Amino acid sequence: MTISKRNPTIAIIAYPGVQMSAVLGLEDLFMIANRNAHQHGRAQLTVRQVANCEMTDPASAVYDAVILPPSLQHSRGEGHTSIHTWLRAQHNAGALMCSICAGAFWLGHAGLLQGRAITTHWDIEEEFCATFPLTRVNAEHLLIDDTDIVTAGGLMAWLDLGFFIVNRWLGPQVVSHTARHLLVDPSGREQRNYRSFTPQLGHGEPAILALQHWLETHVDTDITVETMATRTHLSHRTFLRRFKAATGFTPNAYLQNLRIEKARDLLERTRMPVSEIGWSVGYHDASAFSRLFRSTTGLTAGEYRKRFGDLQF
Repeated sequence: MTISKRNPTIAIIAYPGVQMSAVLGLEDLFMIANRNAHQHGRAQLTVRQVANCEMTDPASAVYDAVILPPSLQHSRGEGHTSIHTWLRAQHNAGALMCSICAGAFWLGHAGLLQGRAITTHWDIEEEFCATFPLTRVNAEHLLIDDTDIVTAGGLMAWLDLGFFIVNRWLGPQVVSHTARHLLVDPSGREQRNYRSFTPQLGHGEPAILALQHWLETHVDTDITVETMATRTHLSHRTFLRRFKAATGFTPNAYLQNLRIEKARDLLERTRMPVSEIGWSVGYHDASAFSRLFRSTTGLTAGEYRKRFGDLQF
């Protein structure tokens, strides 16, 4: 991190279908950061909202950072070749290229993410990987800094990216004052804290679907792969192949995700002790359940309940 002695220029791209609340939210965050920077005698960010018309001009300005915000309209950027060309030109000129959530699709279609480590919203991870198989996606992380490419995950991760930009050019003191002004904790979040397990049920495999329905009400029992294969009346090898093709998971990974999802639900809406919740979802070793829950969600069960619980304890 280098505190800038000049005014860095930041472009927020208002592409077709962009989430305008993120565009305006970033502008507000940077405005508040600039006020704090001015009070400390620091340089300030020069922020511009850039629309399509500028991105068709080959002589347009070169920015220090270019931000592709999220989209709520399934906008993915395919076919917008003039914007792709503009994005590549900005990157070639040394701009820090940034995306939030589905904004990563625009960088991908511009050809900037091949072989790169990135993050995006966990709910579109599969779609992104299918579209850009040569990109290394890790949707567990809320933000990945890959030097000249910085990507953030969820729809609200514009806050995380905004603080990253402020820290990079204006310094941690300005981040701290800006975060206090906004009543926001700028650190310590991960996407896996929020990720939900949503089983695929529309795959057209009746035997696998029947097993999935059975698993929903039997997670507290001792279940092996052999138990699952027997219930589907398929051979072991055929079961493994068809289950993975239908659900996207191995049987053991599916069961583990299902159990953790049910544990999340109990932590959010009940007062059950953590050890009892572990038992109720099939983990009779409390320490093993605690380790697995933390490795999956990034939080201890107690931390998860404190952050997401519906009840006041």
